[in-house]
Amino acid sequence: MLLAFAHNPTIAIPDFEGEVSLNPDAVEQSSLRMVIHAASLTVTDDISEKDRREINRRMHEEVLETDSFADIEYECSRVSGSRITEGQYMVALNGELTLHGVARSQPVSARVRLNGDMLRATGDFSVRLSDYEIQPITAAGGTIKLKDELTLSFDISARKQA
Repeated sequence: MLLAFAHNPTIAIPDFEGEVSLNPDAVEQSSLRMVIHAASLTVTDDISEKDRREINRRMHEEVLETDSFADIEYECSRVSGSRITEGQYMVALNGELTLHGVARSQPVSARVRLNGDMLRATGDFSVRLSDYEIQPITAAGGTIKLKDELTLSFDISARKQA
């Protein structure tokens, strides 16, 4: 357990759904909606299976409380951005993140690449857990604790539907 708190864990999101509407000629007319099924989040770091189970348990039961708050949602219809080169854009999303039953404005910056029917978006943003009424958890008698401000990185690919 101590190992998990001593580094920045990588957490995979295997179960999510979403919709992106991107207008490359007028980025401000774009939108995004994403729903993450919180119970699917899992630590992917190279750690022992025992530590992985304990971290996942605490993440779901004590931090995210996934039995009560099943989904994490991000919805954005306010987009601005600029074209960097053909098929590449820098975008600023100003959407609403609903986490742990609390909805708050959440800006997200991303680099978006279009290649045929594929879209790839990469970026990162910070979230303060206390803003979403998530209590910090501790280990080792309080000497190690989960940070209030987390930086989340993403690399998402999407395919255009016919």
